[in-house]
Parts: sequence; C-alpha cells; structure tokens
Amino acid sequence: MLAPRTGLDARISLVGVTARGDMTVPDDPAVAGWYRHGPAPGSARGSAVLVGHVDTDTGALGEFLALYDMRRGDRIEVRRAGGEPVTYRVVLRLTVPKEALPPSTFRRSGPPALILITCAPPYLPEQGGYASNLVVTAEPVGRTQWPT
Repeated sequence: MLAPRTGLDARISLVGVTARGDMTVPDDPAVAGWYRHGPAPGSARGSAVLVGHVDTDTGALGEFLALYDMRRGDRIEVRRAGGEPVTYRVVLRLTVPKEALPPSTFRRSGPPALILITCAPPYLPEQGGYASNLVVTAEPVGRTQWPT
C-alpha cells in the first residue's frame, strides 16, 4: 500500500480477531493488517479495513504514523496479488474513542471504501495503550464499480 504524499509504504498481511473479539494488528510496525472477515480492497461493496501501528512499545515508529499527515484528496494505492492496483482518494480523517468505533466501520454492503485505522492520543500508560483511534476513510478513484 502506497500513499506517495505522506510517504506511507506498507506491506499488507491478513488479520482476524482475538478471543475477546478485538481486531488483531500485525506485530511488525511496517506491515498493515487487512481484516480478512470483511471485503478486500477493490471489492464492489463494503469497507476494506486495514489497521497498523503508529508506534511500538520500544518507541519505533510504524508506517501508519503517516495517517496523521493525510488530508482530503490524498491518493492511496493498494497493490493486490494477482490483480490491478486499486487507487483510493481520502475523503475523511477523524479521531474517535476506541470504544466509539462504530460497527458500520466493518460494513459488508454499500458503496466501496477503504478504512485505515491506527492508534491516537492520549496514551494511557496504566492501560498500556492509546485511548482513541485515528480513522482515515477513502473512496475508489476512476471507476464506479469494482470487481468483487
């Protein structure tokens, strides 16, 4: 996945959910995780959700730190194995408390979208993580229908 203006350049791996139902995140901060139980990037319907680290416990910066620099109109290209790359355009960036991430983020129907999620301040040391999520929403560019 590339977002040239922000310098985002992340490999993508599959992720699922924990026993508690939380979406997993790849251990490697250079890798984005695609939520395998939802639509894939380039699907004709629903939200393709990718997650990644903003940083690590050791202080290393993650590829998804670039989400903080994204703005409306930025292009994101998702390279797909065995398929044409899919290009998206950022339409929204917002911060929400982790517990307020709406279930509609993971929708399987409706217009196609790419949703990128990373952690956002404040950092809560007593909980070992961030209190919020930064969510970037992008829509496909150049086509009205994508292959499924």
